Amino acid sequence: MTTHAQASKAKISKDGLTATVSIAVNFIQRGGRKQILSPAGTAPWSPAPRLDSALVKAVVRAHRWRQMLESGEYASSAELAKAEKVNDSYLSRILRLTLIAPDITEAILSGRQPSTLQLDDLLKPLPAEWERQRSKLRVRQ
Repeated sequence: MTTHAQASKAKISKDGLTATVSIAVNFIQRGGRKQILSPAGTAPWSPAPRLDSALVKAVVRAHRWRQMLESGEYASSAELAKAEKVNDSYLSRILRLTLIAPDITEAILSGRQPSTLQLDDLLKPLPAEWERQRSKLRVRQ
């Protein structure tokens, strides 16, 4: 659901002490929360960084699972998927998160990722080149 605020002129109070300015913004509903998207061509507005628990959980899982495979604790991704009670395809897609640029991972873990970045975006195939990842995911370095 997206709603649009209407732009209007600044209004000055009768006593001249207060000015009210309206700015057109988009409100989108994500995960039961409303987010504000600033107009195209303007600096993005965002509140203090907020961790996206789904993104953080996926990145942490990816690195944990990779370590479990590399250490020899599990011989294959299928074996690990069975032990973790997840689908092998899902495990493989999550494991790809270990290949994203370090600054993207850091942004996710510190809550500085773009507000529009969703787990589904990360689970789709991404370019191997970090610069192209940043561009596709709209993450600034």
